[in-house]
Amino acid sequence: MESGILLLDKPAGLSSNAALQRVRRTLGAHKAGHVGSLDPLATGMLPICLGEATKIAGEILAGRKCYRFTIGLGLRTATGDVAGAVVETAPVPALNESAIDAVLQGFLGPQTQIPPMYSAIKRAGQPLYKLARAGLEVEREARPIELFALRLLAFSAAARLELQALCSKGTYVRTLAQDIAKALGTCGHVTALRRLYVEPFEGESMETLDSVAAARQAGAWPRILPPDQPLGHLSAISLELTDAMRLRHGQAVTVPATGLPCRVRLYDEAGRFLGIGESDGLGSVQPRRLFVF
Repeated sequence: MESGILLLDKPAGLSSNAALQRVRRTLGAHKAGHVGSLDPLATGMLPICLGEATKIAGEILAGRKCYRFTIGLGLRTATGDVAGAVVETAPVPALNESAIDAVLQGFLGPQTQIPPMYSAIKRAGQPLYKLARAGLEVEREARPIELFALRLLAFSAAARLELQALCSKGTYVRTLAQDIAKALGTCGHVTALRRLYVEPFEGESMETLDSVAAARQAGAWPRILPPDQPLGHLSAISLELTDAMRLRHGQAVTVPATGLPCRVRLYDEAGRFLGIGESDGLGSVQPRRLFVF
């Protein structure tokens, strides 16, 4: 199997790791990792890096994410979604679209967000969600995030908001939903959550667990994107055979000057992607993350 990226449409009810392991077993991949966790409740795009493509997972993780989610107003739960016990109730004030839009506008831009206790962030080696399940709560440091777009899709008299958000990495939609509900004068929790895409994969089709299994049963492969596809923001440099060999042995090679230090995509004469290098801007490139063939 070639190294690459499979865009999985994760189903509800499975953790991201459980979905990853099913894909890995089905494809017989010895090395695989998912990029950006989705809660078991959530569905949608879960990029899975296969083989050597795990080395560029950080590039995908840095991309913006787009979510569609629904907030149920008037109830707050321990987990911030429908999986948790109700810990607070509050009346829902009379709302209209213009009032809701005005509140949403206040959430746009750079800000900080305190991660929820029910998250995979670790404290002294323990995921916070394990501490939360034990009835413990610890202080969490606020983290910088940014919301680039936040719009109302639907609003029902049954105290339900459907929203779409484009946000930076590290944004917890459950926390965002609770903060929005609070700003509206009530409390709330996420009742549905779908990740529409992870940049730069907007508009790309996704595989399902069933389609992955069906492809293998038919002796074919599901759609796997090339590992360099998320790296279009980096300049590409093609190396002659001798330079490619030197680079793969950990040596710097001479290339045209780029003017400023930057990371670059590296290819051999045949157009095969070799990995990521670091240019000093003056005509020298050092290997940074190279693929093993």
